[in-house]
Order: sequence, then structure tokens, then C-alpha cells
Amino acid sequence: METWVLYALLSMLFAGFTSVLAKVGLSNIHPDVGLMVRTTTIFVLVIGFALATRDVRSLAQVPAKYLWLLVASGVTTALSWIFYYRAVKDGLVAYVAAIDKGSIVITLFLSYWILKEPLSGRLLLGVLLMLAGLLVLTWKV
Repeated sequence: METWVLYALLSMLFAGFTSVLAKVGLSNIHPDVGLMVRTTTIFVLVIGFALATRDVRSLAQVPAKYLWLLVASGVTTALSWIFYYRAVKDGLVAYVAAIDKGSIVITLFLSYWILKEPLSGRLLLGVLLMLAGLLVLTWKV
């Protein structure tokens, strides 16, 4: 198994726990405060991992264009998390998480359009099935 596949599977596993743990943790707290606790934890862990690998020194060599793209990615992540935590606080976590995963459709479109990644028939079928699933979850009868 390629390393990136293992990392993706581990990401999927941990992400599955994230929503349920957050829902329970948000029981008696404002979602923005809960997100602050989560983000602070993430910050400390990521800084620790970066320092442990000693790759932080390479940051000085990164062109400004790429740093700004990473900052923009951080902004979109923060906005996503803010709205996600607000949705999880008030909604059913299974529905919120499923709708949130609709971001895969956006990611696939942007990866094709901006990164020029290939878009196969199989991938298109998967996107259509995901969209159908989102409609089933969100459709009010």
C-alpha cells in the first residue's frame, strides 16, 4: 500500500470520530468556544509535529506566493470549521457530516479545473452518486 493511501485511510478514520466527539463536547458550550478548544489543540499538536521533524527551517525558503496560498487555505478551513461547529451544535451530526462531505464534489471540480487532474467516467459517476446522496439527505418531502 502506498504511503499516501495509508495516510488517507487514517485521516478518514480520525475524521469519523471527530464529528461525534465534537457533538458530545458541544453539549453545554457555544460552538465557537468549542472550536477554539479544538483549534488550540490542533495548533499545539501540529507545531509539535513540525518541530519534531525539524522541517520548520525550510519555511524561510518558501516563496511568498505559496505562503499566501497556505494562508488562504487556512482562512477557508477556519470558515468551514466555524460553520461546521455551528451546524453540529444544532443539527443531527450524521446529516451535518454527510452534507459537509459534499465538499468532495467541489474538491473534484476544482482539482480538474485548477490543477488539471484527470476526470474519468468513474470519477464522474462517483460525483453524481454523491450529489444524489446529498439530495436524498436534504430533500424535504
